[in-house]
Amino acid sequence: MPEGGFAAWNRDRLALARRGADECGDVWQLEPGVYVAATAGPCETVLCRAQDFLKVPSPLFPPLKRSSGAPTPEERAHAHAARMRGLRPHAVAARIGEIAPGTARFADQWPTGQDVEILPPVRQALAEVGVRYVFSEDAPTLLPFAPQLFLAREVLVQPSRWVWPRWVPTPARRFRTRQQVAFTDALRSVILRRRSSGRLGDDVLGQMLRPSARYGLLPEEAILDSLPGITVATFETPSRAAGWILLDLARYPQAADRVAAEAAVLPADPAATTSSHLDSLQYTQALVREVLRLHPPSWLLTRRATRRTQLAGYTIDAGSTVLVCPYTSHRDAREYSEPDRFQPERWLDDSGSSAKPGVFLSFGTGPHGCEGAALAMAVLTLLTAQTARCYHVSEPPGPEPGYRLTTFGGLATDGLRLRATLRS
Repeated sequence: MPEGGFAAWNRDRLALARRGADECGDVWQLEPGVYVAATAGPCETVLCRAQDFLKVPSPLFPPLKRSSGAPTPEERAHAHAARMRGLRPHAVAARIGEIAPGTARFADQWPTGQDVEILPPVRQALAEVGVRYVFSEDAPTLLPFAPQLFLAREVLVQPSRWVWPRWVPTPARRFRTRQQVAFTDALRSVILRRRSSGRLGDDVLGQMLRPSARYGLLPEEAILDSLPGITVATFETPSRAAGWILLDLARYPQAADRVAAEAAVLPADPAATTSSHLDSLQYTQALVREVLRLHPPSWLLTRRATRRTQLAGYTIDAGSTVLVCPYTSHRDAREYSEPDRFQPERWLDDSGSSAKPGVFLSFGTGPHGCEGAALAMAVLTLLTAQTARCYHVSEPPGPEPGYRLTTFGGLATDGLRLRATLRS
């Protein structure tokens, strides 16, 4: 998207998105060649019509320059299929006992009786969970690189008055490349050891090392190029979501009490947690979904039209940018009654079982939906339940925390300080 377009969009923050949806309808034109899908129907349409609206590749961790060149489209498809073998809901369910101890450690280590800037410890805890999920016993080797990869991402997404071509080696891009190379060198040694020993592992990396009937053996370079971004994604976006969840535990104590009561079913030893325990946390999952509805950690998704097509009465020319806004689509009154109200119960039917009240796009949808949606929901649900079981969470006196937007569509709390008091 042109820099001027994003500056115009971002100037009034999310208020502009809401005003555009209220005043201009389902789809509106931000500037020539840039359209905003603001309500649920068009947003879902754009995300599901992947052949007409192409996902714009993320520039955060592009393939490193090598003599062999970048991975081919077939190799990228193979890498995606291999990752998904380790990220599908049944794979996540089988490893709940490995996930739960990491989320429990966050609750155990929260210092009580003092105001804490909570996002840094959340991010550290979820980085440990995510890196262990991807790399299992090799997590201690690779975990030290996760904060630097995250920092490289943060440096890259800082707003700038200049838009440099991607080939210009800006200081931020050079820093990103150094961190990517360091992580890749360490990962290469892990891959070599696993392949030479024959013990590939059952984690995400192990799935990528296994040959498939359709593609055969995935080239090492395709693995190395895809895993920096996946590693950061396992904790960066969930950390943003966790900030909003913890804030709402503080703001809605009755909901927090209900989560705490439900969390009583969790075993004292987190490693004994199973998918059945997770499935029993129906209200907790509903609360997580409601927070993600009101504060989608990715509030803006970018797609590019591959051909001339129609969308909600607009003729979209090939090459145009279409911005999909989950933030406004989740406040579409045609999908949700009282859309601005925090109401976790809307995600439950009369029997207390899971329900789907309307279009939900916090993890995207369609062919390019979030690969790690099942992992993120498991992590956030367990973190929420374990925290509420241990503590009453409250906001300290002072100004309300703000929020922070990035040019890559991130929506995070800013300056979030919370206090935890032990439950009796």
